[in-house]
Amino acid sequence: MRLGIFSDVHANIEALSAVLEAYRSERIDVYHCLGDTVGYGASPNDCADRIRGLARHTILGNHDAAVAGRMDYSYYYEAARHALDTHAALLSSDNMEWLKSLPYSMPLDDVDVMLSHGSPIRLEEFEYIFAPEQARECLPYWDELKQVTFIGHSHLCKVFALQPGEATELTAKKITLNRNQKYIISVGSVGQPRDYDNRASYVTFDTDTREFEFKRVEYDIECSAQKIFDAKLERNFGHRLFIGV
Repeated sequence: MRLGIFSDVHANIEALSAVLEAYRSERIDVYHCLGDTVGYGASPNDCADRIRGLARHTILGNHDAAVAGRMDYSYYYEAARHALDTHAALLSSDNMEWLKSLPYSMPLDDVDVMLSHGSPIRLEEFEYIFAPEQARECLPYWDELKQVTFIGHSHLCKVFALQPGEATELTAKKITLNRNQKYIISVGSVGQPRDYDNRASYVTFDTDTREFEFKRVEYDIECSAQKIFDAKLERNFGHRLFIGV
């Protein structure tokens, strides 16, 4: 079975549309979204509608939780709070109820996979994993970890291989998983990449061959950014799309 896994769309319908079009050539059997459908961008309903109709499982992201009233976001900086408040006002009742229902994680027991937005431990705290020292915090939970945990949240494409007492970052774009290791894989961001590559990020995973691959696709950044400007959201949310940061 081939899985299409993506995360952090952040209300960027142009990026999401490009990713879904690119997936058409990948023979995907099942799609999963790792959260943060909303926040930052200008098209929260369009993105929620597409993901609701496509993904078998969608995980709750921190921006989703904030918009759905499931977390305190008073400590977020003003521009981010404004975008979340705007999205909360814009979302249809169906999309709001959907966000309110999303799980913090989802085990796929038959393929030895866990889906999570941030770290798979202390789920409600949405902790980041973007460096080996953060991945090492999962080692005490070795017996509870699936062979691979797919996460989003950092907007970075990262792979960490775990063995008892050790976590190592890998740099390969395409990896066949070693049965003797466990992995935490950060799938990057569809709608707001932050690795200085402005192309939308998504991944494929073949559950039979255990082969994983990062993918990137260009999209209409000018259109997406202009929608942000027109919506009177923080202009930097649009500017940063051009440089992928």
